[in-house]
Amino acid sequence: MIDAKALDVLFRAARTQNGFVDRQVSDEQLRQVYDLAKWGPTTQNSQPMRIVFVRSKEAKDKLAPALSPGNLDKSMKAPATAIIAYDSLFYEHLPHTFPNNPAAKKNYEGEEKKALVERTALRNSSLQGAYFILAARALGLDCGPMSGFDNAKVDASFFPDGRFKSNFLVNLGYGDPSKVFARNPRFEFDQACRIL
Repeated sequence: MIDAKALDVLFRAARTQNGFVDRQVSDEQLRQVYDLAKWGPTTQNSQPMRIVFVRSKEAKDKLAPALSPGNLDKSMKAPATAIIAYDSLFYEHLPHTFPNNPAAKKNYEGEEKKALVERTALRNSSLQGAYFILAARALGLDCGPMSGFDNAKVDASFFPDGRFKSNFLVNLGYGDPSKVFARNPRFEFDQACRIL
């Protein structure tokens, strides 16, 4: 079991960041976050998540028109914004990523399987995005995950061939404590859970 300090870093004291101090995040740090997050489980080891790290001024300018007004300024000032997306044809990689079942790819092929493909890709990229947030926190970065953006605009700007689809965004950097909102309530165990 990890110690109380690690639990605080990952969960109890971790906060959604709404602003960041002026301190850069390196390419190596972004690689480290991915290299830790990639170990989280996914359905049939499908690994549909794809990430675009938006850091340059040109890339930020491409992202800006898709952001809601409340997310614009903080995203433009964040050292990096990760577009957490998914590969809509993730199953093409299953012969490589799930070699213990060479026929797994067939479970997703065909027009009648489109809804299953979409559900699987969205669910598992969401899981992977959560692993990504925990990995970033574990490596000393703060995160500001958000869904206040126009997916169609992001997809048109960053994934014009249509294969990848945006899921959500995560601003990354070193948080500015003065920009953090007051902690909102969480449900207690008996409000959210049942043991049968």
